Amino acid sequence: MARPDGRSPGSAADETPPAAKRRAYESPVRRQQAAQTRGRIVAAGAEMVHGFPSWDWRDLTVRAVARRAGVNESTIYRYFSTERGLHDAVMRHLEEEAGVDLEGLRLENFSDVIARMFAYLSSFPITPPPIDDPTFAATDRRRRQALVAAVGPPAADWSDADCETAAAMLDVFWSVPTFERLTTVWNLDADRATRAVGWVIGLIETAVREGRAPE
Repeated sequence: MARPDGRSPGSAADETPPAAKRRAYESPVRRQQAAQTRGRIVAAGAEMVHGFPSWDWRDLTVRAVARRAGVNESTIYRYFSTERGLHDAVMRHLEEEAGVDLEGLRLENFSDVIARMFAYLSSFPITPPPIDDPTFAATDRRRRQALVAAVGPPAADWSDADCETAAAMLDVFWSVPTFERLTTVWNLDADRATRAVGWVIGLIETAVREGRAPE
């Protein structure tokens, strides 16, 4: 039956144009609300990381973040299709908090980046990994003492703190985690890793002998 205006019910004139519907759905208010919700989710994840005793993110689950952010798990998946996507967003948020721009990294500003990152990391709780085996604990102490003793003679005019700092830097390259990272993450073979570490240690040794203290 025709309507008083002459149009048939359900005619094209009765329908809201798709573009108008899309504009209504993608309104600035909705975009702002979506951005705020996403930001709250990422901030909640970052807050959780700040409370972790280590960089083990196994507890940074969708369920835990949803509970912290006060949203449903389905809301999390509306913005992040996987838990990995959520983790990536949290990591970028932490990098922004630390002032680290990996895309803008340059050799000449690397020291500044490290300084900002270390200052940022100092705000996290740091729990040293326990050394339960007494043999490993004793070996670690002897190694540190040996390094300080090795630095001492050529740096006789340095303060104890400077000698300890230099020894600590040498210790970084005399460790299983350093070897594992060079050979697994950077894919250096053992010979190349040895040469690389020897190169850096040589730079430290030269600085010590030339009296260029770390401080």
